[in-house]
Amino acid sequence: MTLLELKNVSVSYGRIEAIHDMSFSVEEGEIVSLIGANGAGKSTTMKTISGILNPTQGSITFDGQDITKMKAHIRVIRGISQAPEGRGIFPGMTVLENLDMGAFGRKDRSGMDADFERVFALFPRLAERKTQVGGTMSGGEQQMLAIGRALMSAPRLLLLDEPSMGLAPQFIKQIFSIITEINNQGTTILLVEQNANQALARAHRGFVLETGSITHSGTGKELLANPAIKEAYLGVG
Repeated sequence: MTLLELKNVSVSYGRIEAIHDMSFSVEEGEIVSLIGANGAGKSTTMKTISGILNPTQGSITFDGQDITKMKAHIRVIRGISQAPEGRGIFPGMTVLENLDMGAFGRKDRSGMDADFERVFALFPRLAERKTQVGGTMSGGEQQMLAIGRALMSAPRLLLLDEPSMGLAPQFIKQIFSIITEINNQGTTILLVEQNANQALARAHRGFVLETGSITHSGTGKELLANPAIKEAYLGVG
């Protein structure tokens, strides 16, 4: 079942077109990775899906409903949640307070309690630091908190924008293992990541963005084996 579909989407910053005529879909239950160089349009794509940016043309459909003009906070309630590039936690709030903010649109107390337990099971380090202020945590811990906060809205589609950025190698491996586990638990994931090797290795499908357009697509394995992708993004000549 198609959960998310972009059709002929373009997005501009003033006169500069950041995304041009983009079309792709995400099936329910998948991990789909978007890879590309800096400035390729990856984060713009994510912000457009989450409702932070508005397309200048095209349409976005989620679970069969046109959400092209839907407000960002309504998209969260409908089931789209994002852990943004740069983490974006509330640095003056504790771990528990940050997680509470992720559940702002929910009324189901029992479901929220279950998701607190889910987040703490995925990220035991957060459970150990429930009362610690977010801004005093390490980069890896803050990334865990950003993902945990996004999960607290009980999303059907989780948008992850550069989750490994700036992390130490041991945290990178851990974060990608947890992303796979979140998907195994039933959450569909759209992943933007410069670590193309890790992203494609865990993806069911992937798309390569160059200057705002999709230039390659295929399964994660197919893209990993593509000589052009190897040379451009995997450091293999």
